[in-house]
Amino acid sequence: MGRQDIFFSLAFQVVMTTCFALFGSSLGQSISANFVFGDSLVDAGNNNYIASLSKANYAPNGQELGFEDFTPPYLAPTTSGSVVLRGVNYASGGGGILNHTGKIFGGRINLDAQMDNFASTRQDIISSIGLSSALELFRKALFSVTMGSNDFINNYLTPVLSVPEQKLVSPDQFVGAMISRYRLQLTRLYNLGARKIVVVNVGPIGCIPYQRDTNPDAGDNCVEFSNQLAQSFNIQLKSLVTELSTTLDGSKFVYADVYNIVADILDNYTSYGFENPSSACCYSAGRFGGLIPCGPPSKVCLDRSKYVFWDPYHPSDAANVIIAKRLLDGDSSEISPMNVRQLCRS
Repeated sequence: MGRQDIFFSLAFQVVMTTCFALFGSSLGQSISANFVFGDSLVDAGNNNYIASLSKANYAPNGQELGFEDFTPPYLAPTTSGSVVLRGVNYASGGGGILNHTGKIFGGRINLDAQMDNFASTRQDIISSIGLSSALELFRKALFSVTMGSNDFINNYLTPVLSVPEQKLVSPDQFVGAMISRYRLQLTRLYNLGARKIVVVNVGPIGCIPYQRDTNPDAGDNCVEFSNQLAQSFNIQLKSLVTELSTTLDGSKFVYADVYNIVADILDNYTSYGFENPSSACCYSAGRFGGLIPCGPPSKVCLDRSKYVFWDPYHPSDAANVIIAKRLLDGDSSEISPMNVRQLCRS
């Protein structure tokens, strides 16, 4: 994501980390390239090239996976030629699994369109180095998909949309539709050559400042219904990841349980060095600073390292560091059947 001190993306997500969008020194010889799919939490700038209310205006933070630079956004004019051989970021703030998700932002690139863009890159790579070499590159590359939060927060749970949506579609039906679509999308990614695929679940969206402020009846607690939706989706997503790993020959799907990582940070925030687990560091309005996105008129807390949330929707940089480390090196209770570092070396 963008620099946490001046970041003002408007997209409605909660968890992910920069470790999939960026590279450092320790694993570069193990993976050939990095291909990133997702929403605002991993958007490295694609939305800056479309008419969208959701922007990622600044370069991502952190380096860990062995490359010299962050994975460039697909829509950047410079993302062409040999550059794409090291990977491409297709993520888009406001994007979702379902194609109608995020329409309140105007422009956004949902997952089906991100897959289309990867298919275009794939053809460019084949034309450049040949089919055999391209398939080998994809086999060794790291793929990550961070999707689902928007489908709840700015689709099923969006106030102007949720009343008619929730009357027509039950939570179980909505989650079922998401999983059915996701199965097709992840299978398509495999069919396009991906083999090492990290699938990130939906975090405790009911705990973000935006949800707290728009659901005042919850008081000091997280919004239970929102978290129940996320948990219902995550249970089925974990089963889906296991299913795909079993049925798609040679695939290595990894389930990243960001929900439980963030929940642990929130439950034990003082042990992680945080002082505020519920409010946004960058705030304008609302008891928790969750009613207006972070922007130039906003105020900023004195010490952002003490806040779990940076803005109404996203974790702070300090929280992202914790999440990233646990996805890179965590045990099976956090990421399974292997962590990102093990996947890169496999």
